[in-house]
Amino acid sequence: MITNWQLNPIVYALPRGGLPVAAPVARRLGCPLSVVVAKKITLPSSPESALGAVTADGCIVWSKHKPRSLGVQDAVIQKAQQRASFQLQKLSVGKPEISSLDRLVILVDDGIATGMTMIAAVKSIRLQKPSAVWICVPVAPPELVRSLRKCCDRLIVLQTPSPFLSVSRFYRKFTQVETEVALAYLQQQTEWL
Repeated sequence: MITNWQLNPIVYALPRGGLPVAAPVARRLGCPLSVVVAKKITLPSSPESALGAVTADGCIVWSKHKPRSLGVQDAVIQKAQQRASFQLQKLSVGKPEISSLDRLVILVDDGIATGMTMIAAVKSIRLQKPSAVWICVPVAPPELVRSLRKCCDRLIVLQTPSPFLSVSRFYRKFTQVETEVALAYLQQQTEWL
């Protein structure tokens, strides 16, 4: 038996790097492609270390390294959420206005390193009451599989190598996806919709 959500999926990319991976998935499924923007929460002294993540709409996930000071928490959340909102605003030109209500949402990124931004994205999408949320990525650390599986209805990870080290080492070419390129991926969907 085929249920409604199997016939009515939406692919959401985590921009910008997730768009080159998500666009072929949406094209193959013949479904809309949109974005959910989540940014790492970091300290100015350690911009690569994720304390957590926040989406443009304010869904927050903390790691075990959450700052104790509420003032510091508020400051780092505000900075990360502003970055997320700014990026969402830039991409909204190509982003279709669609509802996820009672639909299958497939979240796609170029890979997962800490899981923070993906888990925040899932929290944000769940607020829209989809029928199901799937996470689909090419690569993720094996130690994150259990926690990722708990936050979604289905997890598809093509490789879980150990040691992991970084997402970029699993690509022959791993270049920064510029905003104009990300917009082009979003605008391509007029070809298949």
